[in-house]
Amino acid sequence: MSRLKLSHFRLIAAVAEHGQLSPAAASLSMTQPAASRMLREIERLIGVPLFERHAKGMSLTEVGGLLARHAETLLTEIRETVIEVEEFKLGKGGRVRVGAVTGAAVGYVMPAIQKLKATSPNADVHIDVAPSDTLIPELVSGHLDFVLGRVPPPFDPRSFVVSRGRNEIVDLVVRRNHPLAGANAISIGELSDYEWVLQSSGAPLRVVVEQAFLAAGGTLPRNIINTTSLLAMIALLVTSDAIAPLSREVSDLLGGNSGGLGLAVLPIREALVVAPYHLLSLKSRPLSPLASRLKELILLELGGYDRP
Repeated sequence: MSRLKLSHFRLIAAVAEHGQLSPAAASLSMTQPAASRMLREIERLIGVPLFERHAKGMSLTEVGGLLARHAETLLTEIRETVIEVEEFKLGKGGRVRVGAVTGAAVGYVMPAIQKLKATSPNADVHIDVAPSDTLIPELVSGHLDFVLGRVPPPFDPRSFVVSRGRNEIVDLVVRRNHPLAGANAISIGELSDYEWVLQSSGAPLRVVVEQAFLAAGGTLPRNIINTTSLLAMIALLVTSDAIAPLSREVSDLLGGNSGGLGLAVLPIREALVVAPYHLLSLKSRPLSPLASRLKELILLELGGYDRP
C-alpha cells in the first residue's frame, strides 16, 4: 500500500469514473496496454482485485471502492493546492494581517481591502485596529505583516520600511441636539466645563486636544470618561452632552453633520492635527505577494486623499 504512486491513484480514479479501461487510459493520455499493465501492478501491490471485469466494463470491488474514494480525495486536494499556490504567487491567495490606527483603518485600509477582495475573494485578510503602541510590537513579533500607524519609543524607526503617511485631522463630535451644536466658531478653551469622552492618557488624539486647551489658555477638562473603545465612545455621544475627539475619517463615516447617527461636528477655531502616521513594514522581513498587493492598494488610497 505504501508503494502506491500518484499515477496509480489517478488511474484508479479514472477507471472508477469511466467504468472502462480504454476511456480511462485516454483521459490520462495513456495507451490501453500501458494502463492495463499499471492496473495489474496496482492489484499486485494491494494483493486483491480492485475491479471486477465483465462484458459491459469494470466495476469496483469493496477494496477498490475504498481506494477510489481516497484517490478522489487526494487528487482534489492536490488540485486545490496547485490553485492555492498559483494564487499565492500572483498575490491573489494566502493570508495577510494588517494593523491600523482607527482613522487610518476607516479611511484607507478598509477601502483597500474591499478592492483586494473584489479580485481575490479567496484571500484570507485580517485587520487589527488598535493604538500604535499595541500594533508595533505585534508587527515586530511577526503577528502583523505591516501597520498603518506611528513608531512609538523605544522602537527604532530605522528598523522599518516607512512609506507614505498622512496627518490625522481631529473633529470634536457631539450629538446633534447638543447645546453647542448650532453655535458659530468656538474656541476649544471655552469647552473646559463640558463633559468629555477621551481616549486613554497619552493617546495621540487626546494629547492634541490637551495641547490645544493649553495653547488657548484654557484649563484642562475635569469631567472625563476615559475609554479605548470607539463603540463606547459613540454610545456616550448619542446619549449625553459629552464631547469626543474623533479622526475626520471616523466622524465622516458616522455621518458628521449630514445625518447618520445624529451627530454633529463642533466648529472649532483651532486646527487639531495629530502627527502623521505612516505605512510601516519590517526591513528584515519580506512581504508575501498578497501582503504586497494590499500594501500597494493602501498606498493608492493614501495617494488619492484630497483633504488638507
